[in-house]
Amino acid sequence: MIRLFFAFLLAAASAHAEISVTDDSGAIVRLAAPARRIVSLAPHITEALFAAGAGERIVGTVDYSDYPEAAKAIRRVGGYSKVDLEAVAALKPDLVIGWKSGNAGAHLDKLKGIGLPIYITQPDRIEDVARSIEHYGRLAGTSAVADTAARDFRARLAQLRGRYEKRPPVRVFYQVWKSPLTTISGRQIISDAIRLCGGVNIFADLAGLAPNVSAEAVLVANPEAIIASGMGEERPEWLDDWRRWTQITAVARGNLFFIPPSIIQRHTPRLLDGTERLCAHLETVRERRPR
Repeated sequence: MIRLFFAFLLAAASAHAEISVTDDSGAIVRLAAPARRIVSLAPHITEALFAAGAGERIVGTVDYSDYPEAAKAIRRVGGYSKVDLEAVAALKPDLVIGWKSGNAGAHLDKLKGIGLPIYITQPDRIEDVARSIEHYGRLAGTSAVADTAARDFRARLAQLRGRYEKRPPVRVFYQVWKSPLTTISGRQIISDAIRLCGGVNIFADLAGLAPNVSAEAVLVANPEAIIASGMGEERPEWLDDWRRWTQITAVARGNLFFIPPSIIQRHTPRLLDGTERLCAHLETVRERRPR
């Protein structure tokens, strides 16, 4: 009986223990209890919250939060780049999760100013996705689900890395958009996926996350593969515009590839689906090399 009594006290104390998590900005986020009303300010945050077992806790999110299917029914509070602050406040959230490079800093500051707990996320490396899921689980009290999801993610990541990381290098131009011609720097998470697959991002040294470049710069760099994502789930027509530049190795060998943005541009478990497809494309590039 004494053991049971102390076990009860321990469980009660744990249930009321403060939750403390350090976010990607270095700030410590403290909650008196697991979050029950969460507002997500980016589509990838919404998806990762579902992966962490906290999907039912989301009371508000932004446009394009469309995965999983249940996310489509969640109330919208604007877009990730233009959040409706009044709509967020009206939902009375006990946690808001924001995206450092996607949300306006002024918007996040205003939400903090009215006393809302804010967790800032900025997963710049593939491994960061697992950590984000674990943190969401702790904040929402769903660690049992979140920790399993994170463990599975790391196991699959290790398999991909072991299979592809030491493969012969391939020079890659990754195109996000046509006009302006937009690519990714080495700081962007997709560049991390390129590295995992044994690729070399030809614009890794540029500043910012999504710098603009010129067609002439691509010609000079002469990539062996051009990989595009775009904004929709269908191959963009502008990817084939490169075919007129036959002096580019990627064009001469037919190495123009498309990966749907939902599986390569979002910081979620599905990023590994996109990474696996990226690795397969680079294997095709290697197979097409002259013998």
